[in-house]
Amino acid sequence: MKTRNDTTKAKGLCEISLEKFATGMRADYRFAPLNVLLLVGLFTLGLAGHLHRYGYDLQVVVLFIGSALGLALLLRVSQVWEVMVILATADCLIGYLMLRPMSQVFLATVVVAVLLSTSFQIAYQWERAVILRFGRFRRLHRSGVFLVMPIIDKVAQYVDQRIRVTDFSAETTLTADTVPVNVDAIAFWMVWDAEKAVLEVEEFENAVALSAQTALRNAIGKNDLATLLSERERLGHEIQGVLETKLAAWGVNTEAVEIRDIIIPEGLEDAMSRQAQAERERQSRIILGTAETEIAEKFATASEKYQDNPVALHLRAMNMVYEGLRQKGSMIIVPSSAVETMGLGAMTGMASLAKGSESGV
Repeated sequence: MKTRNDTTKAKGLCEISLEKFATGMRADYRFAPLNVLLLVGLFTLGLAGHLHRYGYDLQVVVLFIGSALGLALLLRVSQVWEVMVILATADCLIGYLMLRPMSQVFLATVVVAVLLSTSFQIAYQWERAVILRFGRFRRLHRSGVFLVMPIIDKVAQYVDQRIRVTDFSAETTLTADTVPVNVDAIAFWMVWDAEKAVLEVEEFENAVALSAQTALRNAIGKNDLATLLSERERLGHEIQGVLETKLAAWGVNTEAVEIRDIIIPEGLEDAMSRQAQAERERQSRIILGTAETEIAEKFATASEKYQDNPVALHLRAMNMVYEGLRQKGSMIIVPSSAVETMGLGAMTGMASLAKGSESGV
């Protein structure tokens, strides 16, 4: 099972690399399934014509079928005009040597099949094909099927115009307050002018990534650590503005830049944690002191009210004692002078009577 999974994964990677090669600058054309179908179909027609003219021959059948499958595989892998010419020439020589008296149909089939199958090109819905003729820009083709002239035309690149995501980072970059940080970010961008992106800059994808990394380093150097940690969104907008100014000339538009992570040294992280803890402790002490001050002010105001009104003070004391006696199992010790002054004996009896009525006695 593991071997099968590894084989499937390797096959998928091979297909991705072939597709990436076909859409890059190194390939001259794209040999897609439609091209394979055209090549095999033309060889089939050539085989039928040859058998109709000269009669059945197993050697001829094997030669036609082998040439069709071999050329389809090799053209799919190479996708370069030079290789196509070499393969077609070699196939024609082999066929001529094997079928010398009656090789006309085979030779014509090879030439027509190779030229026609590579002339039809396909650009997907999200792509734009940049066509060069004799090395000069010819046209920009939109999605769909289009024709190229073999050998003299080159599909310089199939440009993907969907929104792309590029991750970039700045490692061990000093902030304005000389703190080394590692910052990871991502940029969302798209190609709005495929002609400029291909003709004005070499490997525009790498150019975008390197420009974004440089803008990130410059933004880090202009801000201190506290600003980086608290204003990530503003930093992303700042980098986006720099990229828009630079990449507009390349036909590239920056959609957004987002800061994903800011990593600081472990020692500084511990120090910042202790600083935050001390700050919270300071705030709690300030709040406690403020509360004590407010309580003291309230007591001072209350004392002014009771100072010239002893009856009110006695009533307040009696109310406090009464509330305390109502609590179950509570005991209050007061001076005898207070008992005589405030009449606490009568109040105690009233509290006991209230307890008895509550318990149903």
